[in-house]
Amino acid sequence: MKAVAIKAFGGPEGLSVVDLPDPEPGSGQVRIAVEAVGVGGVDVLIRSGTLSAFGFREGLVPGSEVAGTVVAVGPDTDRSWIGQRVWAFTGLGGGYAEQAIAAVEDVVPLPPGLSPAGSVTLGSSGVVAHFGLAHAHFRRGESVLVRGAAGSIGILTVRLAAHGGASAVAVTTSSAERGELLRKVGATHVLDRSGAGDGLAAYDVIIDVVAGPELPSFLGRLRPNGRLVAVGAVAGPPPADVGTALMANFRKSLTFATFSADTVPPAERRTVRVEQFAAAAAGQLPIVIHDKLPLDDAVVAHQKMDAGEVFGRIVLTP
Repeated sequence: MKAVAIKAFGGPEGLSVVDLPDPEPGSGQVRIAVEAVGVGGVDVLIRSGTLSAFGFREGLVPGSEVAGTVVAVGPDTDRSWIGQRVWAFTGLGGGYAEQAIAAVEDVVPLPPGLSPAGSVTLGSSGVVAHFGLAHAHFRRGESVLVRGAAGSIGILTVRLAAHGGASAVAVTTSSAERGELLRKVGATHVLDRSGAGDGLAAYDVIIDVVAGPELPSFLGRLRPNGRLVAVGAVAGPPPADVGTALMANFRKSLTFATFSADTVPPAERRTVRVEQFAAAAAGQLPIVIHDKLPLDDAVVAHQKMDAGEVFGRIVLTP
């Protein structure tokens, strides 16, 4: 099969198209003929080498979510999966390929009306948005700021917060044009990347997709008893003195937390995905595809990601 591998950590040019044997599913696994691959921020971090300390090595095929048709199953695995259209989480690798392996517990059938490309804009991002707000103990009537709202996680967080009864949903983004698109999914206030603009003085909840060196300044944008949850780190880790910012606001009883969907039991992730896929098929959740590119153009996709050009999600099509 054709796949895209990280031949060298660094820029997008380190990605290379390679030929690999078709993967064989093990017990409890399925093999999927891939029709769509979601390009996520974590793919960029892995490709750049930022996450090499976590065991990622050159030669890895990146990509964590795919959609397509199940063509084979492993030993002791229900054969009724064969022929089903599905979305699947592949772990943190293996998705940029014509064939991919996934555990049955991480596979969700696609409802009628939801395309493979549509599902990979939602499958991982929707779960992070849903449980990220839950991790922040978001309640109806509270104000929310979504930092870095132009990606698929941010867009879905805006929509879920708005539909969940937020009193205000502010966003940080890079342009007025993106701000207007975010207003269409529920944003009430649009700020620039630094947080400047016509927003509230402070917020009950901040969902942060960006992290990076500016994160501590956003702690100061929380109301008393406010909660900031980092659900991503597209700008890298926060500085070592993030604790200093918390202590400087000691009397406000602030909370800073991180959230990874890895901590959510698979059955709970699956339940949310089934509900969100049904909602998207019914037009109740936004599916925002920035671009569809052939698998061979993975380098171009990552160049767009690095340039900050993407609104929604890029989808690769083998």
